[in-house]
Amino acid sequence: MPLDHDTINWLALGVSLLLLAAYELLIWRHASRHPPSLARSAHAQLRALWVHVMGREAGSEIIAVQTLRNSLMSATITASTAMLGLMGTVTLIAPALLTGAEHGLAWGPHLMCQLLLMLALFASYVASAMAVRYYNHTGFIVTLPPGCEERSRMQPVAEHYIKRAGILYGWGLRFFFYAAPLAAGLVKPLALPAFTVALLGVLVIFDRPGSGAPGMSK
Repeated sequence: MPLDHDTINWLALGVSLLLLAAYELLIWRHASRHPPSLARSAHAQLRALWVHVMGREAGSEIIAVQTLRNSLMSATITASTAMLGLMGTVTLIAPALLTGAEHGLAWGPHLMCQLLLMLALFASYVASAMAVRYYNHTGFIVTLPPGCEERSRMQPVAEHYIKRAGILYGWGLRFFFYAAPLAAGLVKPLALPAFTVALLGVLVIFDRPGSGAPGMSK
C-alpha cells in the first residue's frame, strides 16, 4: 500500500530528528568517558586557563577586556540574529495558529517544522543571551588588579563564569545550526534528511577540538 504525501513527510521529519538525537547521544557518551575529546570541554579548560594566567600578570587588564569584548560581541550577534529569525518565524506561523484557534489546528509536518524552528531559534537566543551575561560578569572580575585580595577571592568565580559562558555560546551556535535543516523542511520536508546529514558533517568538525587543545595530543 503506497504511503500518502503527509505520511512520507512525517517520516522524513522523524528520520531527521532521530539522526540528530542519535548523534547527540553518541557525543554525550563519548564525552562522559573522555571529556577532552569534545571541543566544548577542551575549550572550556582553555578559557579557564586563560583567566588564571591573566590573574597573575599585572597590567593585563586591558588585554583581558579586549578579548572578552570580542567574545561578548560574537554572542550578542548570535543572540540578535536568532531573535530576528524567531520574529520572522512567528510572523510566518501566526496566521496558521490564529486560523487553527478558530477552526481547529491542523497538525502536519509543515506546521511541526515551523514550531521546531521557533524552538531552535528561541533556544539559540536564550543560550547566547546567557553567554553575554556570564562574559559581562567575568569582565568585572578580570579588571580587578592582579594580586589584590578581592581578585584572589573572585578568581575561581571568574574561571567558572568564563567556562560557562563559552559552553552557552557553543550551545547558542548549535541550536542555530539546528535551524538550517528545519528551514529547508519548510520549503520541502523531503529535503530534511539530506540537510540533516549535511549538518551532522558540520557538527563532527564543530565538536572536534584542535590537536593543540588542552588534553589533546599533537
